[in-house]
Amino acid sequence: MAVLDATRTVAAAHLVLTPLRTSWAAVSPHTLESFQHFMHTKLHPLAWDPVTVTVLNLPDFAVFLVLAFLLYAIGHRPRRRDVGYVQGR
Repeated sequence: MAVLDATRTVAAAHLVLTPLRTSWAAVSPHTLESFQHFMHTKLHPLAWDPVTVTVLNLPDFAVFLVLAFLLYAIGHRPRRRDVGYVQGR
């Protein structure tokens, strides 16, 4: 997705960003429709329109960048700090 945006940006000589909705619809339109149906029926309809539509209109690379950062932050293990008197062992 980011490679396509970069290629299109170079070819068009201006910044081209593809929204997540467009990429998702191109790859798997049925799952996008199923996701929308799920949001309307199982969750509150307001969860779809102001929240999810806003995320789907963001550039796809930005959404995946935030997701990657969140997963990194969850899985990151802090470095173990050695106490001064244990360092020699």
